[in-house]
Amino acid sequence: MCASQWQSQAETIAVCQLTSDHDVDKNFEICKDMVKRATDRNCKMIFFPECFDYVGRNKEENISLATEENGAVMERFRGLAKESGLWISLGGLHNKDPAEPHLPWNSHIVIDAEGKTRALYNKLHLFDLEIPGKVRLMESEFSKRGSQMVHPIDTPIGRLGLSICYDLRFSELSLWNRYKGAEVLSFPSAFTVNTGLAHWEALLRARAIETQCYVVAAAQTGKHNEKRSSYGHSMVVDPWGAIVAQCSERVDMCFAEIDTSYVAELRKMQPVFEHRRSDLYTLHVNEIDNEYDRYHMPTIYSLRTSLGRSCPLLDVEDNSPMKFSEFTIAPESIFYRSGLCFAFVNLKPVLTGHVLICPKRVCNHLTDLTDAETADLFVVAKKVQRMLEKASAIGELYDSGNPNGPHPLTFRDEIVHNVSSSTVCVQDGPEAGQTVKHVHVHVLARRKGDFGCSPDNLYQNLATHDKRGSSASRDPTVRPRSQEEMTAEAAIYREAIKNI
Repeated sequence: MCASQWQSQAETIAVCQLTSDHDVDKNFEICKDMVKRATDRNCKMIFFPECFDYVGRNKEENISLATEENGAVMERFRGLAKESGLWISLGGLHNKDPAEPHLPWNSHIVIDAEGKTRALYNKLHLFDLEIPGKVRLMESEFSKRGSQMVHPIDTPIGRLGLSICYDLRFSELSLWNRYKGAEVLSFPSAFTVNTGLAHWEALLRARAIETQCYVVAAAQTGKHNEKRSSYGHSMVVDPWGAIVAQCSERVDMCFAEIDTSYVAELRKMQPVFEHRRSDLYTLHVNEIDNEYDRYHMPTIYSLRTSLGRSCPLLDVEDNSPMKFSEFTIAPESIFYRSGLCFAFVNLKPVLTGHVLICPKRVCNHLTDLTDAETADLFVVAKKVQRMLEKASAIGELYDSGNPNGPHPLTFRDEIVHNVSSSTVCVQDGPEAGQTVKHVHVHVLARRKGDFGCSPDNLYQNLATHDKRGSSASRDPTVRPRSQEEMTAEAAIYREAIKNI
């Protein structure tokens, strides 16, 4: 291509390097000046490192200075975004959890040019390092780890995947972001001097090369206090692994162009992700459905049931129903959603603690599932099984009839279940007892004598308890439950599974 035909599609970014200390106001003023400089350079986005708000002098200060995501520190940066028209990546807010203020999250937050939060990622991997006589940094003593993946987001510089510092060493997270469409990966960091000298550049270039993404790494540098120093060398690496911008070891900024057309060109030229042997290996992620998770964060209240008892329910607001073959499962009946599957309470349980899990995609047989769906289905089944066996929560379902067979369920306020055995099974096809043409896993909490002398009597009950067709083939002792009963049970499980 001749020079006259070439047109850059690149957008300029600013990458900031700080030496944050315990003075939050002073740190902000430095960041404010950097935003002004980035604006003068016509940047679209600016990246700040981990601990941009402060670095405490001890564990107690690291905890006590933490603020909430909607607190004063973030409001000042939202104001900067509005004034400058820049998107801002804030690499590691000490983010106080109102429910558990004793340990904050380490949160990477991206805000847009209007000051609105576009993504919030809580650091998954906490850096605990203790070398006697040399260095001791135990992040788990003043931060708590995140619990879910966050999808890449669209920004003015391309689709951005979020990580923080020590996450850099776990390549699966970067590969997952690439699978989810990332073109740029961000690693705001505060690497120690020893680990930075040995691995910083090598790790950043490796992540860029293996994912064919730009890598943006804003970093802390220098001496923060008597106990802590950081390596610095903030940098931008292109998808070929070339370092295109870098700071040295002082408070500074570097600038780089991000060209997503180059990302597309490189991936077309060397389509390594098309060459991966997914028939032999794969990347499985136990991914929580982020949209659902926004609403199942507990908003629990009590409601009087038709039995006159108080049952905990979830305010589901905008949760969507799901299809179970031709049936619609109300969101109030669903207590867990992963990326590919969902778990829900049973209309006609044969026992207390009989729930179902199925893929979101309607498939008749287990063999119709992709490998990713299969893995997710059984990872969720294990999680649900652990919950049914071990969890204690805010109420218990108990049987009101014959202890040797299926019967209606009512409620009392004690514990969910306390058992050490379960049945986990799939009825695949009509001859196996499948009545709903959507593959699903039965998970049942088992107790001694729950089906008389033989635990295997369960399978006869599974084959007949919800049989459609003639009344002769249907178990007359099992009645469909009301939505109110199922909602109450799902709310108990929804609360309990958060601790698994």
